[in-house]
Amino acid sequence: ALVEQVAILARELENRYHGIPQDIEWTYDGQQLWLLQARPITTLQPIWTRKIAAEVIPGLIRPLTWSINRPLTCGIWGEIFTLVLGKRAAGLDFNQTATLHYSHAYFNATLLGQIFRRMGLPTESLEFLTRGAKFSKPPISSTLRNVPGLLRLLGKEWNLEKDFALDYQQQFAPTLSKLSAQTLSQLSPSALLERIDLILEVLKRATYYSILAPLSSSLRQALLRVQDKQLDNSQTPEVASLRSLAQIAADARLLLSEEQVISDSGASLFTTLAESPDGQSILEQFKQFLENYGYLSEVATDIAVPTWKEDPRSVRRLFTQFISDPPPASLPPKQQSIKAQLAQVRLDLKGRVTQVYSQLLAQLRWSFVALETTWLQEHLLAEPGDIFFLEFAEIRSLVADADSQFQQQLPQLLQQRRNQLEQNRQLATMPSLVYGNNPPAPVASIAPANNRQLQGIGASPGKVEGWVKVVKDLQALDNIDRQTILVVPYTDSGWAPLLAQSGGLIAEVGGRLSHGAIVAREYGIPAVMDIHNAIQMLHDGQRVRIDGRLGIVEVLD
Repeated sequence: ALVEQVAILARELENRYHGIPQDIEWTYDGQQLWLLQARPITTLQPIWTRKIAAEVIPGLIRPLTWSINRPLTCGIWGEIFTLVLGKRAAGLDFNQTATLHYSHAYFNATLLGQIFRRMGLPTESLEFLTRGAKFSKPPISSTLRNVPGLLRLLGKEWNLEKDFALDYQQQFAPTLSKLSAQTLSQLSPSALLERIDLILEVLKRATYYSILAPLSSSLRQALLRVQDKQLDNSQTPEVASLRSLAQIAADARLLLSEEQVISDSGASLFTTLAESPDGQSILEQFKQFLENYGYLSEVATDIAVPTWKEDPRSVRRLFTQFISDPPPASLPPKQQSIKAQLAQVRLDLKGRVTQVYSQLLAQLRWSFVALETTWLQEHLLAEPGDIFFLEFAEIRSLVADADSQFQQQLPQLLQQRRNQLEQNRQLATMPSLVYGNNPPAPVASIAPANNRQLQGIGASPGKVEGWVKVVKDLQALDNIDRQTILVVPYTDSGWAPLLAQSGGLIAEVGGRLSHGAIVAREYGIPAVMDIHNAIQMLHDGQRVRIDGRLGIVEVLD
């Protein structure tokens, strides 16, 4: 059909011009389709994508988080790209690398495509490095032109472990020690702002490592062709925390009768342990566990989300489950090859970097919460969580007491921003691509998944059948067992307690290198990632079969 020919032509032109939609003029002479003119549709630029962004900083994002996260991450990416491009970075606005649409993070696919083409790399380079996607070979001529810059970046990668060790000794460890020693409730707003500025200064360097270390780890594993099962993830916080909790639960199980293990609920279990000296020792270990890993949260990169230390309910539930249903013992990989050892070094570094980065972000959150507590007492703010609906520059202005008019407008502004976030929360679906800077509200057109296969990314091998449970956040933690196939929008290190209870995992975003995939492999749970709109297509109680090696989800009823 003629319409089909025109559609194919339009798609081919879009691909030829690096994914930019084309306004085309054509004619048909009765036998042949002729292209008369093609030009970019400027109103549809730039193209914004949720890929990768949905993993780096998932979920709904509040103004304070974005006003801090965007300049940090865009700035570091800009430094990395400039290192490679040198003078050819002129004219590129790296601050436009990311934005918010519908209160969700999007990356600028148009800009990233320009950057990678200037670097002589395929446009899918970032996806290859962060998600293990396929990688096409770049033109040799453009690559050769960028050899000096790529060698500079390679030098940074080569020295990454040594540089991090030095920065840890001179910056990260002393700063974290100083922050932990402070009593936040005793600090004035101006002192809290000084503390926040200190954290942000150190976070800038930590952000550099939080970007480069995972890229380095992914690159080494891909180039050396090292399989996931050949690596030990024990240095990553999500795995280390679960192993530590499982050991405490194993010690607790020795103190309890079979009847207590089976019948006691979470609250009564903790009460039972408190009744004996040995049990109190277990509770002290649990308390120390929260001191060690309390910096983790549902979304590590979002300071608006409470940490485990503030809300340990999910950890308490998992501890109770580990007592009644111990997880399988974690076995380290068999003797590693030289290639696997080279990849392991970077994976271990990635784990240490993640720990430091997450601890700094937790300290940043606790600083803002302390400031909010003061302002709630002074009635400057009305309810908990208000401070996260302000931008950092606005908070700085309020601390300086420089704008009385802004203070008067504050209640209305906060309510307006809360309403906007809630409106975006109600959106049934989040588009994976957005065209232009002022897109219309997304239209929900998601058909339920009935009797069909869904294809995603196989992230943890194994096959399992079970019943779907859709979980949009960590508040819904009841009735999850080995027969449960969790369907989630995303996963982060703080989701580990939830994932460890389930029989299988389906996630809307992510790849083999995401937090959920790592935890799933740790506990032998089949996992399929990157099933777009899974939480709309699947519903509670559906029976599904998942193949974590092939990345296939079959809907059985």
